[in-house]
Amino acid sequence: MSEHKNDELNYIFNHEMSRRDFLLDMLAMGGLAAGMTLPNTVLANTAPPEDEVVRIGYIPITDATALLVAHELGYFKDEGLESAPPTLIQGWSPLVESFAAGKFNLLHLLIPIPIWMRYNNKFPVKITGWAHVNGSGVLVGPHVWSAQDAKKLAGDGASEFTVLAGKQVAVPYWYSTHNVLLQMALRTVGLKAVIKPQSAPLAKDEVNLVVLAPPEMPPALAARKIDAYIVAEPFNAAGEMFVGGKILRFSGDMWENHPCCVVCMNEHTVNKKPVWTQKVMNAIVRAEVYAQANKKEVAHMMSKDGKGYLPMPAKVVERAMTFYSDKDYADPPAIQNENTWHDGRIDFQPWPYPSATKLMVQEMNKTLVTGDTTFLKNLDPDFVSKDLVEYSHVKSAILRHGDWRKWSTVYGVDPYDKYLRKEVVKI
Repeated sequence: MSEHKNDELNYIFNHEMSRRDFLLDMLAMGGLAAGMTLPNTVLANTAPPEDEVVRIGYIPITDATALLVAHELGYFKDEGLESAPPTLIQGWSPLVESFAAGKFNLLHLLIPIPIWMRYNNKFPVKITGWAHVNGSGVLVGPHVWSAQDAKKLAGDGASEFTVLAGKQVAVPYWYSTHNVLLQMALRTVGLKAVIKPQSAPLAKDEVNLVVLAPPEMPPALAARKIDAYIVAEPFNAAGEMFVGGKILRFSGDMWENHPCCVVCMNEHTVNKKPVWTQKVMNAIVRAEVYAQANKKEVAHMMSKDGKGYLPMPAKVVERAMTFYSDKDYADPPAIQNENTWHDGRIDFQPWPYPSATKLMVQEMNKTLVTGDTTFLKNLDPDFVSKDLVEYSHVKSAILRHGDWRKWSTVYGVDPYDKYLRKEVVKI
């Protein structure tokens, strides 16, 4: 790797805590980044703060854009709310713990996480809207995808996902949209996800999964400690630009306009402070409408060159939000449905379609993770879609600020009821 690329890659580690601090914190918490069992005392029904200051926790990915834009552009203030500067957290486990402890009253979580928190750990989390759709991808190292591989697969008529056979692939969290989507793809091509020590031998049809925090992934790929990863942006764009990685497939080209990160609050707050909750959702929906219409500007705002919410230069975040064309991603064929789905690399749409929640619950039952998954076996998808998600506040906010000119015409959305859709998966 060139000295220039090494310098650029250092952007990844310019967070509030260093890489060393992050790893030490993970060890102090008993390796929670890799495991999925949090102490009951951590996920006890801790009362959220009584005041009405909006306290946002986020990790450095574009999934947090709507929350950050709402703060930066003063949309919370326009609703009569004070918002504290958002707090950057390095990984999902510490973010979950901070939320459970009452440090934050507003955050974004990967949609499988609140499902796990509410029904396995009995924590009163509530999804109040979607933070975005799509926004992730499967990226392989330059040592994995070559012209020779492409020619061989084309001749065999095989899927690009078959290059992952016998490889080490990182996911950001066991209960993540990324792990679910990756394993959907692996099953489609007859590969088996396993969780083994990285030194263990793998069968020809096995793909070994490891958990890494998003900022750890590009350096690990550069060092060839892993062969591929699936993660949210801007870490795919960083892997392309700094490591020479190849996007194997964009997540939004596998499951059309799929949910990834969702807006979450404590159910006690939602029930006790309905006016506050409505004001918060008004600001977030307004921010999503703005972000969808102004991706390049928002990318600069989020970047290290702008307001510094994400530790990446503007060119990386801009690529992560705007660079999406099947002509530019023909080798591998990372985009296969652009002409029919008309989606973006990341889009911002707040409505939490019940059909997507149901499908996620169904797919989680098929997904390999560590820890006890007994709670999933008796989990009714229809019940979860009604119990976990609060629809009224986001719907009111959409009626006030939303722009459905695009989303009401997206393939799969009911032409007679824009709040319903059919989930479209094509792997």
